[in-house]
Amino acid sequence: MRDELFNPDNTALLTRANPLAKLIAVVLVTFTLAASIDWVSASVALALELLLLPLAGMSLVALARRGWPLAVAIILGGWSTAIVAEDSGAILLNLGYVDITEGSLTAAVAITARSFAVALPGILLMVSTDPTDLADSLAQQAKLPHRFVLGTLAAMRLIGLMIEEWRTLGMARRARGVGSMGSPWARFKANLSQAFGLLVQSIRRASRLAVTMEARGFGGEHRTWARKATYAGMDVVVVLGGVLVAGAAMAAAMHLNTWNLVWG
Repeated sequence: MRDELFNPDNTALLTRANPLAKLIAVVLVTFTLAASIDWVSASVALALELLLLPLAGMSLVALARRGWPLAVAIILGGWSTAIVAEDSGAILLNLGYVDITEGSLTAAVAITARSFAVALPGILLMVSTDPTDLADSLAQQAKLPHRFVLGTLAAMRLIGLMIEEWRTLGMARRARGVGSMGSPWARFKANLSQAFGLLVQSIRRASRLAVTMEARGFGGEHRTWARKATYAGMDVVVVLGGVLVAGAAMAAAMHLNTWNLVWG
């Protein structure tokens, strides 16, 4: 079955770029966004990242379909920030047990926008990059240890398999009448039991995979490569694109005097 998570569109521009160049661009943007907590830099970065979606062969609809669980988690995190953040300014909403003020709402917006802006580059990298190509670049060009690279490759390949196994376990349990009936609490406990079963199965699969890779000589000192990882002019543009997004976000925040270093 087709892997829905790692299924790059070969006609998209970012798909043809070097994976290491895309990773460098992601790191540049992420580091800039992690350096400051303000809503301006996060909003600017997020707007520019959304404009890059077509370059990865992705639309807003496809992004929502793939990333809605992450979006829900980010929004809940923003709401939690609004509740626990320090109160300042006028009271906008009184919930009885807590007040939502201008200061706490600003902090919540900043955290929510920043979380989306940090997550989106990773999604773009993931949907536009084949795991094997990324592993080749990390080993050949970044010179990372083979064992680390191959372990990362195996983990990325198993993510899609785990998603499919979760669906299979769910259908098998529903066929036995488990998890599809009862109160919300009963269904929650059934899903928790299913998650534990998937965890056990994943550990067993990882152990077998590790033994198999070790037996076949993965991680040895001398390796040959079926595909040579190289740089091209497009890769320079990709890195410069990361610099542009990070620089624009930082410049906008500094211009509006909202740049706020986390260690300042």
